[in-house]
Amino acid sequence: MTPMGPSSGQRLSVLHTLRIRGFADTPQVAESTGLSDDEAHAFLHASEQAGEVRYRDGRMVGWSLTPDGRAKGEELLSEELDSQGARASVAEAYAQFLNVNAGFLALCTDWQLRPPDSREQDPVFNDHSDPNYDAEVIARLADLDGHAQSICSDLADQLERFTEYGPRFAHALHRVQTGELDWFTKPMIESYHTVWFELHEDLLATLGIDRAAESVPC
Repeated sequence: MTPMGPSSGQRLSVLHTLRIRGFADTPQVAESTGLSDDEAHAFLHASEQAGEVRYRDGRMVGWSLTPDGRAKGEELLSEELDSQGARASVAEAYAQFLNVNAGFLALCTDWQLRPPDSREQDPVFNDHSDPNYDAEVIARLADLDGHAQSICSDLADQLERFTEYGPRFAHALHRVQTGELDWFTKPMIESYHTVWFELHEDLLATLGIDRAAESVPC
């Protein structure tokens, strides 16, 4: 087994979790970073005092990055990447990700819409009443997962924080294959699409790439 790469610092882990998730409460930050709830709480409040995160109360409670926090996170990511000599390898993994990204987006479209039949002019909402159609799309997802797992393995060899993506993809795929269809594209759960989006954002943040400037969005 190839040794895992070095661990990110705790400050970077906290800021990066909020960058990837966009919004998270303290227990979610703790779970993502491996900190205890008390440690995550202390880090978040220190970051709040530094103007790097903000707390939102109300119907949805949790933390998000400020512009200063986003900039600081990108600075720490760049330092980490260069200190580990991992920039070229992560850039190559990102290029491989882009090679399969369009295919994954097409899969998501095919999961949500099915081709028209002879009576229809346009694709129609997939109500999942055709098990053969769904099985074909799920088989394509399983094939694509092989490529995703290879990319995740390459990334995990460079930086430890990438190690969770492969198991998360495998878990979501298993749930889909066993009939829990929400685990393909449903937001707000750890669906395959949710994990894919987070990996994409992780790669963009790590390499300092602006999503808006990317040729193939996710």
